[in-house]
Amino acid sequence: MDFDIRPAVAAEMGQLGLMASYSYGGTFGDGEDNVAASGTRPEWTLCAFDPSAQDVSGQPLMATSFAAFPFTIRANGRAMPMAGITVIGTRPEYRRQGLVRRIMTRAFAEQRERGQALAGLWASQAAIYQRYGFTAAGLNRGYAIDTADIMLLDTDTQNLPTVTRHRPGPVLDTIRGIYRTFIAGRTGYLHRGKALWLETVLGETGANAADGPVYVALVGPVDAPRGYAVYTLRAGHVAHRARPQEIKIRDLAWLDMDAYRGLWHFFAKHDLVGRVAWANAPMDDPASAIMAEPRLLHCHDTEATWWRIVDAPTALAQRGYAESGELRLGITADDLAPWNTGTWQLQTSARQDEDARVSASKEAPDIVLSIKALAGLFSGMYSARMLANWGMLEADEAAIAKTDRLFATAHAPHCPDHY
Repeated sequence: MDFDIRPAVAAEMGQLGLMASYSYGGTFGDGEDNVAASGTRPEWTLCAFDPSAQDVSGQPLMATSFAAFPFTIRANGRAMPMAGITVIGTRPEYRRQGLVRRIMTRAFAEQRERGQALAGLWASQAAIYQRYGFTAAGLNRGYAIDTADIMLLDTDTQNLPTVTRHRPGPVLDTIRGIYRTFIAGRTGYLHRGKALWLETVLGETGANAADGPVYVALVGPVDAPRGYAVYTLRAGHVAHRARPQEIKIRDLAWLDMDAYRGLWHFFAKHDLVGRVAWANAPMDDPASAIMAEPRLLHCHDTEATWWRIVDAPTALAQRGYAESGELRLGITADDLAPWNTGTWQLQTSARQDEDARVSASKEAPDIVLSIKALAGLFSGMYSARMLANWGMLEADEAAIAKTDRLFATAHAPHCPDHY
């Protein structure tokens, strides 16, 4: 069967909304005008259509949906473009025909042309996307702690900075500024546009309605705060006779540890709250190090974003590095993006205002790895030592040590925003 693979037009976006509704069981909402359709521009899509069939409105029938947001992310202290892949779905009658592979192959070529050297997504099933070269690029750390159990270790709570509570509107510009400072040296965080802030982080409608009003806690002087927490508070969510309320932390950023401790101390003052839940903390979040009884955080880790290197030389040039140095990387056959295959000479710079230099090389590589393993190394999710232990990177001990020095990240990779 021949399929027409192309961007959807405006009249076909309702089909994309219905595809997302069915494929993800209502996660994006039901109906043609759900958030998958309303939040995606036609030019961001690349879909497969069956020209021999039509939907109820007479449009060619969408067999597979696909879209990619034009994001900018942090990559160890530097900004770089990323294609944020979303709403992938195929009607059941068209599955197992290789449509996603065909779309993904074309999408990678087009993303490379647009200068998007990296692609990211939230994997509905890891097995699906690993076959296309994606690998985990961070985890979400989840907490669920009773306010009665929030006891800060070695902390003089009387000298912690003051925390004040606000509604989001008046302090939106303030928390956006804190967020920009917080993510500057990190990896994986999105450069949030105003729409993402209003609809996702601070949203009170749709899937967020059940959580109630959104509040912002600012820590430190109101005119120069050092951190914030975005959260909701609702009664009846906890089976506790005296503390039936739940606080859900949506977003939290801090510019120093006193600010971080101050926010936890603020939550501890909520005597009717039997659970403070934070589902998307970073892997290197310090809560377990400052709690007197960290096991009462009930910490657990879940999958988060997955990355794929679309254009290896460009991605390597755009990333930030821990130190200046040289390394030759041998990338094994990349069937979906063959331009990545080969040996690349990388010359890094520890200066954040200076691109690394990357060029093709005919010399023997210092390390050899797949494009999938490179994504894990690139993000900081996996070290060269770890990949070598797993048989996913070939190098001698000196090259492994050098690779880990160059690719070290200041913070664990993390993206708290689902897309």
